[in-house]
Amino acid sequence: MNKRNYQKELEKILEDPAVHGKTLLLHSCCAPCSSYVLEYLSRYFAITVFYYNPNISPAEEYETRKAEQKRLIAAYNQEINEGKKTGYPISVLEAKYDPETFYEMAKGYEQVPEGGERCFRCYRLRLSETVKKAKEGGFSYASTTLTISPLKNAQKLNEIGEELCEGLDVSWLPGDFKKKEGYKRSIELSHEYGLYRQNYCGCIFSRGKSDEALQHFGNALK
Repeated sequence: MNKRNYQKELEKILEDPAVHGKTLLLHSCCAPCSSYVLEYLSRYFAITVFYYNPNISPAEEYETRKAEQKRLIAAYNQEINEGKKTGYPISVLEAKYDPETFYEMAKGYEQVPEGGERCFRCYRLRLSETVKKAKEGGFSYASTTLTISPLKNAQKLNEIGEELCEGLDVSWLPGDFKKKEGYKRSIELSHEYGLYRQNYCGCIFSRGKSDEALQHFGNALK
């Protein structure tokens, strides 16, 4: 079976003028990853960024990334208002920071290498909440910025998103934002806005300190 080209599928959707101006709840992991996606999609959709990332640790890191996300959105909105960028104003929806949910999800998968089943479960955790909020809020579409990362499995992310939206009034907006030099553009925008770029995905396991991760994991579940 040939892999689907989610970027081409997205471009096909964007060709339809009927989708322009519709609402999109866009899950975002951080400001750098969202930078290009917001620049790209805000020309078509009224975006609300959903910041839900219980995987991020420690709490200080979570707060730093959240603050950068809000700072970027404020800068984009100012440029849109001033006519420097073309697009719809961007809103933000903050979720409660609940790392215990992530640790409970990861139980039994502590030793799984990065990019494996633990990560797929993390995708599902965050996308499930995204689709839930999109349904509650009456959004037309839901999606995520995660596919911009070369380290994330775009195929799996889109499969999970489509599955979660099945039978709902919310449509999954496919994408593989790393394509068409999207990842390169995100780096350029990060420099342009002086964004904080973290050196690990977010969870304790991705920091490459297995002993520390397992100790932290155990403490979190006590």
